[in-house]
Amino acid sequence: KFIIVTLTISTIIAVIMALAENTNPISLTQFLPSGSIEIGFLIAFMGWMPAPLDISVWHSLWAIEKKKDEGEFSPKTALFDFNVGYFGTVILGIGFVSLGALVMYNSGETFGTAASVFSNQLIEMYTSSLGNWSYIIIGIAAFTTMFSTTLTTLDVSPRAMNQSIELLTNSVRKSGYLVWIIILAVGTIFIFFYFGSSMALLVKIATILSFLTAPFYAIINYRLISSSNTPKDWRPTKFMHVWSWLGIFFLIGFSIWYLTIL
Repeated sequence: KFIIVTLTISTIIAVIMALAENTNPISLTQFLPSGSIEIGFLIAFMGWMPAPLDISVWHSLWAIEKKKDEGEFSPKTALFDFNVGYFGTVILGIGFVSLGALVMYNSGETFGTAASVFSNQLIEMYTSSLGNWSYIIIGIAAFTTMFSTTLTTLDVSPRAMNQSIELLTNSVRKSGYLVWIIILAVGTIFIFFYFGSSMALLVKIATILSFLTAPFYAIINYRLISSSNTPKDWRPTKFMHVWSWLGIFFLIGFSIWYLTIL
């Protein structure tokens, strides 16, 4: 919670500073991407904005753990936690996009693909645009962004994998969570060294795969929340059924469209 609060405050301060220092007119002109680069960026952007669709699985696992710790944990509490997390992510996402538009867009800078080079370029660009005094704010925002993401995935991915194995094998594995943390950590280190010089490509692959798997998560989420496994009082209304199907068709159609233009 401390990390997320720090991330939120530092990001909001950075956006306010960027708005205060901005002297260029802000264009809100809408346009449809046409080239392969623009469409690829759009798909990658949608894959993690404001968060990958499997965030529903993450919150479910965290809700179960929270219930174990606190004892009393109602569906309303779970829904509140999800809404806070999701809409908080939306606000942060808007903040990051705003920072990119205000500082990075039309800067004329050619960004490096290596993680360390890009990080240095990013901080130097912000400090040159906003002033050296903004170094600490931007540094905190960048660090908490990466650290919170790492902490989140390092916790929830092993939980999801362990839970999946237990459901598939119909068995309980006491050390499964720890085993998957080790596997994830070792795999992450290996990937980091392999893609260290092309981190942009790694992020692009991850975000595009996240978007292409979104229809699968949408369908299984819908089936679960509409099935007898969910109490009747908490099942979707007719309006939400229609809204859900429209969303699923959109995700499937968008994914097929993207695959056809590759």
